Amino acid sequence: MQTRPLGSTGLDVTSICHGTSPLGNFPAQYGYEVSEQQAVSTILRVLDSPLNFIDTSNNYFDAERRIGIALRERGGLPNGFVLATKVDPQHGSTDLSGKRARASVQESLERLGLDRLQLVYIHDPEVHDFDEASGPGGVVEAMVDMQHEGLIDNIGVAGGPIDLMKRYVDLDVFQAVISHNRFTLVDQSARPLIDQVADKGMGFVNGAPYGGGMLVKGPDVHPNYCYSPASEETRDRVRAMERACAEHAVPLAAAALQFSLREPRIASTIVGMSTPERVEQTLELASVEIPADLWSSLDELAEPGRHGIPEMAS
Repeated sequence: MQTRPLGSTGLDVTSICHGTSPLGNFPAQYGYEVSEQQAVSTILRVLDSPLNFIDTSNNYFDAERRIGIALRERGGLPNGFVLATKVDPQHGSTDLSGKRARASVQESLERLGLDRLQLVYIHDPEVHDFDEASGPGGVVEAMVDMQHEGLIDNIGVAGGPIDLMKRYVDLDVFQAVISHNRFTLVDQSARPLIDQVADKGMGFVNGAPYGGGMLVKGPDVHPNYCYSPASEETRDRVRAMERACAEHAVPLAAAALQFSLREPRIASTIVGMSTPERVEQTLELASVEIPADLWSSLDELAEPGRHGIPEMAS
């Protein structure tokens, strides 16, 4: 598994990042339970795998605590590994003030068993007021202060709506960005953000390369894209992608993953994995050989972009 520089952070990360949201045990979203033993086993498998990048969050329910258990079993975060988390409101709250951001970081440090954090993002900025977040006493100011104090090595922002994300990038205080569901076979609306991040020497991380499941299970089994129903036109495009992949005996999921991996300005692609077997499956998907003529067909089908997919409010 090759590594790429994560912008100017000085960190080198593998092109696939282990997304730990399912490990927190959130059946209302994922439709299945994840026991503590299963979660810890998955993290241990990642630590033994070719991957070196793990992404989590304060609000992924029990994920951070479970990661901490695995790290203690390994004697700490192995050399060369990068562990990123995010600041969040408390469950049931919308408060992401500077004060709450500090509390979120302290909670993460305790759960993970670490004395500093390599990379921390502001999570889901679209649900907060930009002026409050970036103003005096806001989350941005607190993040910068915690970086200066040495609690955090690098800071970033992780969200959805592209125009809002660009406003945060223009603050010129962050080192990394996560965008989700906006650079896939279905939707490439993140291209302007990727351009902006690259121009500023920041690291770009791509989340949700499968669009929430449609690009793994297909639109007839999973008709939603980015947590909302997709248009029939979008589903038809993905059906055509399925047929093109089947003609070349290539899994649609392999094409969806490698669509992100082949973009050189994307440092890493986050893939949620909830079992040790999923780690193996993801590595296999990344290694499937995809012929040039299939890429030509898929690129043509991807060209219409986001048509028919509702954007979340910014």
